[in-house]
Amino acid sequence: MARVAGESPSAAHWTDQHYQSLFADASSSAPRLILVAIEDDEATIGFLAARQVSLEWELENIVVSRRARGKGVGAALLTELLSRAQNSAGESVFLEVRESNTAARALYAKLGFQENGRRKDYYSNPAEDAVLYSKTLKSQDISR
Repeated sequence: MARVAGESPSAAHWTDQHYQSLFADASSSAPRLILVAIEDDEATIGFLAARQVSLEWELENIVVSRRARGKGVGAALLTELLSRAQNSAGESVFLEVRESNTAARALYAKLGFQENGRRKDYYSNPAEDAVLYSKTLKSQDISR
């Protein structure tokens, strides 16, 4: 997962310890969902990390390897998150993304996320605003 994230300058670059903590005993923390997309040769080509906070889900990170971009991997991962969030009685999914990450922003819009705010200079190296998105989960349709 860290290798795939390292290929993407716009991804959240977590420490090895952060990645390891995703798979540690989570009995005392918010429920987490980790989805990993794997190719036929068993290479990781994408992943998603999210956590449940009461009736909301937060998308913490989603990354697709360079060689798999534009092939629907990100959409599949995000659609699976929306499905599982809805099945867990979740009411919404929220996230933030670098303003310059136009590919991710287009994907979020395509899947029905609405822009609902900004965090000025939230990111560093380079300094950049975070754009906030959320999607309310409906009882029927989770994707557009």
